[in-house]
Amino acid sequence: MNKQTILIVDDEPANLKLLQKILEPEFQVRVALNGKQALERVLVEPLPSIVLLDIMMPDMDGYEVCKKIKANEKSARIPVLFLTAIGKEENEAKGFEVGAVDYIQKPVSIHVVLARVKTHLALANQQKSCEETVKKRTKDLEENQLAMINMLGEAGHFNDNDTGLHIWRMAAFAKALAQALNWPVDAANMLELSAPMHDTGKIGIPDSILKAPRPLTDDEWVIMKEHTTIGYSILSKSTTPLFNMASDIALCHHEKWNGTGYPSGLKEDTIPESARIVAIADVFDALTTRRPYKEPWGIEEAFQTISEASGSHFDPNITKVFIEIKKQIIEIKNEWDLT
Repeated sequence: MNKQTILIVDDEPANLKLLQKILEPEFQVRVALNGKQALERVLVEPLPSIVLLDIMMPDMDGYEVCKKIKANEKSARIPVLFLTAIGKEENEAKGFEVGAVDYIQKPVSIHVVLARVKTHLALANQQKSCEETVKKRTKDLEENQLAMINMLGEAGHFNDNDTGLHIWRMAAFAKALAQALNWPVDAANMLELSAPMHDTGKIGIPDSILKAPRPLTDDEWVIMKEHTTIGYSILSKSTTPLFNMASDIALCHHEKWNGTGYPSGLKEDTIPESARIVAIADVFDALTTRRPYKEPWGIEEAFQTISEASGSHFDPNITKVFIEIKKQIIEIKNEWDLT
């Protein structure tokens, strides 16, 4: 079994020699005589499992070295134990503030050094194990959530001629548009996951309407419009941020900026922004996709139609940004058309 590596940092060679003598029987020891060397050697593979760091050193003291170790993503999780003859409470507090986990008083005791080092190695290993468990469970939850999104998204289009890549392609359009509107990264990613569920409510619409190879009659449209409230009813059963957004989108993606949409006739900013974004992405994809009752429109014609609906169907500002990222939207469409 490979020995764990310990980095000892001290400007006094005698102190280094003593600590090496204590630790080398059980550990691989690496030494540094100053802060500059310490910052170089803490990043050498294999990374040290722990750092014993003197406080009083010339040029760069231990506090500064510890701050720099903790500021580097590669070394930030390595436990740092200060070696010091200082026993004042305010100095101990400063050490913990910069990220140290413990102190070892000088002159050092063999038993204390070994006990402290082994204790903090055990704690670090336990923390690492816990983090790996949490990471695995988080990954499992994310995979389960994504599978659920896939199922709900496809369920809404299972008996619809509007199947295939539509829900994923329009979600990619929606994410790009949210990013162009300066949404935070996490929120834009959430929108991309929420958007595919916008038509979940179509699962409650009869096949005769969903599969009609013609424009719908007025009576059929009354029934079709119910997919918004059905989708909301299904998705709002969960109160997580993702499904809150998804249920808003399902309910409101057919609302219009001028208040003539459905199901509630919401107007302007009373329509959730997520739904206003998805509305444009959804219509653009529908226009440029073959349907049973129409051929796909050309890209330029679709953009022109979106532009003409600014201020009536669509939010003027979001429409403006959509037009501004036209090149990116076309690239996304081309990528998806190749899949």
